[in-house]
Amino acid sequence: MTKPQDSLTWNEIFAQPDIWTAWGPQLQKCADDVRAWISQKQITEIVFAGAGTSAFVGEILSFSTPGPIQLRSVATTDIVSCPYQCLRNDPQLLVVQFGRSGDSSESIGTLDLLDTQFSKVHRLNITCNPNGALATHLPAGSGEQRVIALPEATHDSGFAMTSSFTTMLLTALACTNHQPDVASRLTMLAQTAETLLRRLTAMPPSRPERAIFLGSGALKGVARESALKVLELTAGQTMTSWDSTLGFRHGPKAVITGQDLVVIMIHPDPHTALYDWDVAREIKAQYPHASVVTLGGEDCDVVLRTLADARWEACLYVLAAQLWAVIWSGQLGLNIDNPFEGKGNLSRVVSGVTLYPVAV
Repeated sequence: MTKPQDSLTWNEIFAQPDIWTAWGPQLQKCADDVRAWISQKQITEIVFAGAGTSAFVGEILSFSTPGPIQLRSVATTDIVSCPYQCLRNDPQLLVVQFGRSGDSSESIGTLDLLDTQFSKVHRLNITCNPNGALATHLPAGSGEQRVIALPEATHDSGFAMTSSFTTMLLTALACTNHQPDVASRLTMLAQTAETLLRRLTAMPPSRPERAIFLGSGALKGVARESALKVLELTAGQTMTSWDSTLGFRHGPKAVITGQDLVVIMIHPDPHTALYDWDVAREIKAQYPHASVVTLGGEDCDVVLRTLADARWEACLYVLAAQLWAVIWSGQLGLNIDNPFEGKGNLSRVVSGVTLYPVAV
Protein backbone atom coordinates (compact mmCIF):
# COMPACT_ATOMS: atom_id res chain seq x y z
CA MET A 1 0.00 0.00 0.00
CA THR A 2 1.18 3.50 -0.84
CA LYS A 3 0.76 5.77 2.17
CA PRO A 4 -1.71 8.53 1.15
CA GLN A 5 -0.30 11.02 3.64
CA ASP A 6 3.03 10.96 1.80
CA SER A 7 1.48 12.19 -1.45
CA LEU A 8 1.31 15.75 -2.70
CA THR A 9 -2.34 15.20 -3.59
CA TRP A 10 -3.27 14.37 0.01
CA ASN A 11 -1.64 17.56 1.25
CA GLU A 12 -3.26 19.60 -1.52
CA ILE A 13 -6.68 18.33 -0.46
CA PHE A 14 -6.07 19.25 3.18
CA ALA A 15 -4.67 22.66 2.20
CA GLN A 16 -8.01 23.79 0.78
CA PRO A 17 -9.52 25.32 3.95
CA ASP A 18 -6.48 27.53 4.52
CA ILE A 19 -6.38 28.52 0.85
CA TRP A 20 -10.04 29.61 0.86
CA THR A 21 -9.69 31.58 4.10
CA ALA A 22 -6.56 33.43 2.94
CA TRP A 23 -8.03 34.13 -0.51
CA GLY A 24 -11.34 35.51 0.78
CA PRO A 25 -10.42 39.17 1.48
CA GLN A 26 -8.55 39.59 -1.80
CA LEU A 27 -11.33 37.85 -3.70
CA GLN A 28 -13.91 40.25 -2.26
CA LYS A 29 -12.26 43.25 -3.92
CA CYS A 30 -11.49 41.36 -7.12
CA ALA A 31 -15.10 40.16 -7.42
CA ASP A 32 -16.49 43.65 -6.85
CA ASP A 33 -14.30 44.98 -9.66
CA VAL A 34 -15.30 42.20 -12.07
CA ARG A 35 -19.02 42.59 -11.36
CA ALA A 36 -18.74 46.34 -12.02
CA TRP A 37 -16.95 45.58 -15.31
CA ILE A 38 -19.66 43.09 -16.32
CA SER A 39 -22.32 45.70 -15.61
CA GLN A 40 -20.43 48.40 -17.52
CA LYS A 41 -20.11 46.12 -20.57
CA GLN A 42 -23.86 45.39 -20.39
CA ILE A 43 -23.27 41.66 -20.54
CA THR A 44 -26.46 39.68 -21.20
CA GLU A 45 -24.95 36.17 -21.34
CA ILE A 46 -22.03 34.42 -19.69
CA VAL A 47 -20.56 31.21 -21.09
CA PHE A 48 -18.47 29.18 -18.63
CA ALA A 49 -15.82 27.18 -20.48
CA GLY A 50 -13.15 24.65 -19.63
CA ALA A 51 -12.11 21.06 -20.34
CA GLY A 52 -12.62 18.09 -18.03
CA THR A 53 -12.71 19.17 -14.39
CA SER A 54 -12.57 22.82 -15.47
CA ALA A 55 -15.71 22.28 -17.55
CA PHE A 56 -17.53 20.85 -14.53
CA VAL A 57 -16.97 24.16 -12.72
CA GLY A 58 -19.20 25.73 -15.36
CA GLU A 59 -21.83 23.01 -15.04
CA ILE A 60 -22.20 23.87 -11.36
CA LEU A 61 -22.28 27.62 -11.96
CA SER A 62 -24.91 27.43 -14.69
CA PHE A 63 -27.57 26.29 -12.21
CA SER A 64 -28.70 29.61 -10.77
CA THR A 65 -31.89 31.50 -10.03
CA PRO A 66 -32.95 33.14 -13.33
CA GLY A 67 -31.75 36.73 -13.59
CA PRO A 68 -30.95 39.40 -16.15
CA ILE A 69 -27.83 37.54 -17.33
CA GLN A 70 -28.18 34.11 -18.95
CA LEU A 71 -25.66 31.57 -17.67
CA ARG A 72 -24.51 28.71 -19.88
CA SER A 73 -21.85 26.01 -19.61
CA VAL A 74 -20.00 25.01 -22.80
CA ALA A 75 -16.84 22.90 -22.66
CA THR A 76 -13.84 24.20 -24.57
CA THR A 77 -13.67 20.76 -26.17
CA ASP A 78 -17.01 21.64 -27.80
CA ILE A 79 -16.02 25.22 -28.61
CA VAL A 80 -12.90 24.09 -30.46
CA SER A 81 -14.67 21.37 -32.43
CA CYS A 82 -18.05 23.13 -33.01
CA PRO A 83 -17.30 26.86 -32.63
CA TYR A 84 -20.28 28.32 -34.49
CA GLN A 85 -22.72 26.10 -32.59
CA CYS A 86 -21.32 27.34 -29.26
CA LEU A 87 -20.50 31.05 -29.60
CA ARG A 88 -21.52 34.19 -31.49
CA ASN A 89 -19.57 37.38 -32.12
CA ASP A 90 -21.50 39.54 -29.67
CA PRO A 91 -20.08 42.35 -27.47
CA GLN A 92 -22.69 41.50 -24.82
CA LEU A 93 -21.30 37.98 -24.45
CA LEU A 94 -18.68 37.12 -21.83
CA VAL A 95 -16.67 33.88 -21.99
CA VAL A 96 -15.25 32.80 -18.62
CA GLN A 97 -12.44 30.29 -19.15
CA PHE A 98 -11.11 28.07 -16.38
CA GLY A 99 -7.76 26.30 -16.42
CA ARG A 100 -5.37 24.98 -13.82
CA SER A 101 -2.34 25.27 -16.09
CA GLY A 102 -4.03 27.53 -18.64
CA ASP A 103 -1.98 25.72 -21.28
CA SER A 104 -4.18 22.85 -22.42
CA SER A 105 -4.68 22.53 -26.18
CA GLU A 106 -8.36 23.45 -25.95
CA SER A 107 -7.68 26.52 -23.80
CA ILE A 108 -5.26 27.80 -26.41
CA GLY A 109 -7.61 26.86 -29.23
CA THR A 110 -10.48 28.79 -27.61
CA LEU A 111 -8.27 31.84 -27.15
CA ASP A 112 -7.36 31.68 -30.83
CA LEU A 113 -11.02 31.40 -31.86
CA LEU A 114 -11.92 34.40 -29.72
CA ASP A 115 -9.15 36.35 -31.44
CA THR A 116 -10.16 35.45 -34.97
CA GLN A 117 -13.83 34.46 -35.13
CA PHE A 118 -15.38 36.07 -32.07
CA SER A 119 -13.26 39.18 -31.56
CA LYS A 120 -16.07 41.28 -30.03
CA VAL A 121 -16.61 38.82 -27.17
CA HIS A 122 -15.27 39.80 -23.74
CA ARG A 123 -13.19 37.37 -21.69
CA LEU A 124 -12.55 36.56 -18.06
CA ASN A 125 -9.80 33.99 -17.56
CA ILE A 126 -9.53 32.30 -14.15
CA THR A 127 -6.37 30.24 -13.82
CA CYS A 128 -3.96 28.84 -11.26
CA ASN A 129 -0.87 29.46 -13.37
CA PRO A 130 0.28 33.08 -13.81
CA ASN A 131 2.64 31.96 -16.58
CA GLY A 132 0.14 29.99 -18.65
CA ALA A 133 -1.60 31.06 -21.85
CA LEU A 134 -4.83 32.00 -20.06
CA ALA A 135 -2.89 34.49 -17.95
CA THR A 136 -0.49 35.86 -20.52
CA HIS A 137 -2.23 35.77 -23.92
CA LEU A 138 -3.20 39.26 -25.09
CA PRO A 139 -6.53 39.42 -26.93
CA ALA A 140 -7.02 40.69 -30.46
CA GLY A 141 -10.10 42.66 -31.44
CA SER A 142 -12.43 44.89 -29.46
CA GLY A 143 -13.35 42.38 -26.78
CA GLU A 144 -11.75 43.19 -23.43
CA GLN A 145 -10.07 40.67 -21.17
CA ARG A 146 -9.69 40.33 -17.42
CA VAL A 147 -7.46 37.74 -15.75
CA ILE A 148 -7.67 36.37 -12.22
CA ALA A 149 -4.58 34.44 -11.21
CA LEU A 150 -5.32 32.37 -8.12
CA PRO A 151 -2.90 31.84 -5.22
CA GLU A 152 0.14 29.74 -6.08
CA ALA A 153 -1.01 26.97 -3.72
CA THR A 154 -3.97 26.22 -6.00
CA HIS A 155 -1.68 25.15 -8.87
CA ASP A 156 -1.82 21.48 -7.88
CA SER A 157 1.36 19.51 -8.40
CA GLY A 158 -0.49 16.19 -8.40
CA PHE A 159 -2.24 14.67 -11.40
CA ALA A 160 -5.75 15.26 -10.04
CA MET A 161 -7.28 18.71 -9.78
CA THR A 162 -8.34 19.37 -6.18
CA SER A 163 -7.74 22.85 -4.72
CA SER A 164 -7.65 24.24 -8.26
CA PHE A 165 -11.21 23.01 -8.88
CA THR A 166 -12.72 24.29 -5.64
CA THR A 167 -10.96 27.67 -5.66
CA MET A 168 -11.77 28.40 -9.30
CA LEU A 169 -15.40 27.57 -8.52
CA LEU A 170 -15.57 29.84 -5.47
CA THR A 171 -13.82 32.63 -7.36
CA ALA A 172 -16.24 32.53 -10.29
CA LEU A 173 -19.20 32.37 -7.91
CA ALA A 174 -18.06 35.53 -6.18
CA CYS A 175 -17.57 37.30 -9.53
CA THR A 176 -20.95 36.38 -11.00
CA ASN A 177 -23.16 36.14 -7.91
CA HIS A 178 -23.36 39.32 -5.86
CA GLN A 179 -22.46 38.63 -2.22
CA PRO A 180 -21.34 41.39 0.13
CA ASP A 181 -19.74 38.86 2.49
CA VAL A 182 -17.47 36.77 0.26
CA ALA A 183 -14.61 36.59 2.77
CA SER A 184 -16.84 35.41 5.61
CA ARG A 185 -18.50 32.86 3.31
CA LEU A 186 -15.14 31.34 2.42
CA THR A 187 -14.17 31.27 6.09
CA MET A 188 -17.39 29.45 7.00
CA LEU A 189 -16.86 26.91 4.22
CA ALA A 190 -13.25 26.43 5.33
CA GLN A 191 -14.30 25.74 8.91
CA THR A 192 -16.80 23.12 7.77
CA ALA A 193 -14.21 21.60 5.43
CA GLU A 194 -11.68 21.15 8.25
CA THR A 195 -14.18 19.17 10.31
CA LEU A 196 -15.46 17.29 7.28
CA LEU A 197 -12.00 16.18 6.14
CA ARG A 198 -11.29 14.71 9.56
CA ARG A 199 -14.59 12.80 9.50
CA LEU A 200 -14.06 11.55 5.96
CA THR A 201 -10.58 10.33 6.84
CA ALA A 202 -11.91 8.43 9.83
CA MET A 203 -14.71 6.66 7.89
CA PRO A 204 -13.60 5.83 4.35
CA PRO A 205 -15.76 3.14 2.73
CA SER A 206 -14.07 0.06 1.36
CA ARG A 207 -12.98 0.47 -2.23
CA PRO A 208 -15.85 -0.72 -4.41
CA GLU A 209 -15.62 -2.24 -7.86
CA ARG A 210 -18.02 0.51 -8.96
CA ALA A 211 -18.69 3.93 -7.45
CA ILE A 212 -21.77 5.89 -8.52
CA PHE A 213 -22.35 9.58 -7.75
CA LEU A 214 -25.75 11.28 -8.03
CA GLY A 215 -26.82 14.89 -7.56
CA SER A 216 -29.57 17.28 -8.61
CA GLY A 217 -29.20 20.71 -10.20
CA ALA A 218 -25.78 22.19 -9.48
CA LEU A 219 -24.83 18.99 -7.66
CA LYS A 220 -25.00 17.03 -10.92
CA GLY A 221 -21.76 18.77 -11.90
CA VAL A 222 -20.28 17.77 -8.55
CA ALA A 223 -21.35 14.17 -9.16
CA ARG A 224 -19.57 14.24 -12.50
CA GLU A 225 -16.39 15.66 -10.99
CA SER A 226 -16.54 13.15 -8.12
CA ALA A 227 -16.82 10.24 -10.54
CA LEU A 228 -13.85 11.55 -12.51
CA LYS A 229 -11.68 11.93 -9.40
CA VAL A 230 -12.20 8.29 -8.43
CA LEU A 231 -11.70 7.06 -11.98
CA GLU A 232 -8.48 9.07 -12.40
CA LEU A 233 -6.84 8.40 -9.06
CA THR A 234 -7.53 4.66 -9.17
CA ALA A 235 -6.31 4.55 -12.80
CA GLY A 236 -9.59 3.08 -14.01
CA GLN A 237 -9.47 0.17 -11.56
CA THR A 238 -12.60 1.53 -9.88
CA MET A 239 -15.25 2.04 -12.54
CA THR A 240 -17.48 5.05 -11.96
CA SER A 241 -20.79 6.45 -13.10
CA TRP A 242 -22.64 9.71 -12.48
CA ASP A 243 -26.04 11.19 -13.22
CA SER A 244 -28.73 13.49 -11.97
CA THR A 245 -30.66 11.91 -9.12
CA LEU A 246 -33.92 11.58 -11.04
CA GLY A 247 -32.20 10.84 -14.34
CA PHE A 248 -30.57 7.77 -12.79
CA ARG A 249 -33.87 5.90 -12.83
CA HIS A 250 -34.20 6.22 -16.60
CA GLY A 251 -31.79 3.46 -17.58
CA PRO A 252 -28.45 4.34 -15.93
CA LYS A 253 -29.56 2.53 -12.76
CA ALA A 254 -28.59 -0.67 -14.60
CA VAL A 255 -24.97 0.07 -13.65
CA ILE A 256 -25.60 -1.28 -10.13
CA THR A 257 -24.71 -4.97 -10.17
CA GLY A 258 -23.46 -5.89 -6.73
CA GLN A 259 -21.65 -4.47 -3.73
CA ASP A 260 -21.29 -1.06 -5.34
CA LEU A 261 -21.02 2.30 -3.62
CA VAL A 262 -23.78 4.81 -4.42
CA VAL A 263 -23.18 8.35 -3.15
CA ILE A 264 -26.26 10.56 -3.22
CA MET A 265 -25.80 14.29 -2.67
CA ILE A 266 -28.89 15.62 -0.93
CA HIS A 267 -29.68 19.08 -2.26
CA PRO A 268 -30.10 21.94 0.25
CA ASP A 269 -33.36 23.05 -1.38
CA PRO A 270 -36.18 21.26 0.54
CA HIS A 271 -38.24 20.63 -2.59
CA THR A 272 -35.30 19.15 -4.52
CA ALA A 273 -34.24 17.09 -1.50
CA LEU A 274 -37.58 15.24 -1.53
CA TYR A 275 -36.61 13.64 -4.84
CA ASP A 276 -33.05 12.91 -3.70
CA TRP A 277 -34.32 11.08 -0.63
CA ASP A 278 -36.86 9.10 -2.67
CA VAL A 279 -34.10 7.77 -4.91
CA ALA A 280 -31.85 7.01 -1.93
CA ARG A 281 -34.60 4.94 -0.29
CA GLU A 282 -35.42 3.22 -3.57
CA ILE A 283 -31.84 2.13 -4.18
CA LYS A 284 -31.50 0.82 -0.63
CA ALA A 285 -34.66 -1.24 -1.06
CA GLN A 286 -33.93 -2.55 -4.56
CA TYR A 287 -30.20 -3.19 -4.14
CA PRO A 288 -29.63 -4.52 -0.61
CA HIS A 289 -26.02 -5.46 -1.41
CA ALA A 290 -25.10 -1.94 -2.50
CA SER A 291 -23.81 0.64 -0.02
CA VAL A 292 -25.70 3.95 -0.12
CA VAL A 293 -24.06 7.04 1.41
CA THR A 294 -25.87 10.37 1.62
CA LEU A 295 -24.11 13.75 1.82
CA GLY A 296 -25.86 16.95 2.90
CA GLY A 297 -27.97 18.09 5.86
CA GLU A 298 -28.50 16.81 9.38
CA ASP A 299 -30.27 13.58 8.37
CA CYS A 300 -27.44 12.51 6.06
CA ASP A 301 -24.65 10.03 6.69
CA VAL A 302 -22.13 12.83 6.08
CA VAL A 303 -23.22 16.28 7.29
CA LEU A 304 -21.77 19.31 5.53
CA ARG A 305 -24.57 21.88 5.42
CA THR A 306 -23.14 25.41 5.77
CA LEU A 307 -24.70 28.00 3.45
CA ALA A 308 -27.75 26.11 2.12
CA ASP A 309 -26.74 26.94 -1.47
CA ALA A 310 -25.70 24.02 -3.67
CA ARG A 311 -23.26 26.07 -5.75
CA TRP A 312 -21.36 27.43 -2.74
CA GLU A 313 -21.43 24.08 -0.94
CA ALA A 314 -20.20 22.21 -4.03
CA CYS A 315 -16.64 22.63 -2.73
CA LEU A 316 -17.66 20.59 0.32
CA TYR A 317 -19.56 17.81 -1.45
CA VAL A 318 -16.56 17.03 -3.67
CA LEU A 319 -14.22 16.47 -0.72
CA ALA A 320 -15.55 12.94 -0.15
CA ALA A 321 -14.54 11.77 -3.62
CA GLN A 322 -11.22 13.60 -3.49
CA LEU A 323 -10.19 12.03 -0.21
CA TRP A 324 -11.58 8.54 -0.69
CA ALA A 325 -10.05 8.35 -4.17
CA VAL A 326 -6.61 9.08 -2.72
CA ILE A 327 -7.09 6.41 -0.03
CA TRP A 328 -8.20 3.84 -2.61
CA SER A 329 -5.34 4.78 -4.91
CA GLY A 330 -2.93 4.08 -2.07
CA GLN A 331 -4.58 0.73 -1.38
CA LEU A 332 -4.01 -0.22 -5.01
CA GLY A 333 -0.32 0.62 -4.66
CA LEU A 334 -0.46 3.36 -7.29
CA ASN A 335 1.61 6.51 -7.45
CA ILE A 336 -1.14 8.79 -6.11
CA ASP A 337 0.41 11.89 -7.67
CA ASN A 338 0.71 10.19 -11.06
CA PRO A 339 -1.56 7.12 -11.25
CA PHE A 340 -0.73 6.54 -14.93
CA GLU A 341 3.03 6.57 -14.40
CA GLY A 342 4.74 4.48 -17.04
CA LYS A 343 1.61 4.10 -19.16
CA GLY A 344 1.84 7.37 -21.09
CA ASN A 345 -1.86 7.39 -22.01
CA LEU A 346 -2.98 10.20 -19.67
CA SER A 347 -1.05 13.27 -18.56
CA ARG A 348 -1.53 16.11 -16.11
CA VAL A 349 -1.94 18.70 -18.90
CA VAL A 350 -3.58 17.66 -22.16
CA SER A 351 -1.43 18.69 -25.10
CA GLY A 352 -0.71 17.54 -28.62
CA VAL A 353 -4.29 18.03 -29.85
CA THR A 354 -4.35 18.98 -33.52
CA LEU A 355 -6.16 22.32 -33.85
CA TYR A 356 -7.64 22.75 -37.31
CA PRO A 357 -8.26 26.17 -38.90
CA VAL A 358 -11.86 27.32 -39.05
CA ALA A 359 -13.36 28.37 -42.38
CA VAL A 360 -14.70 31.93 -42.28
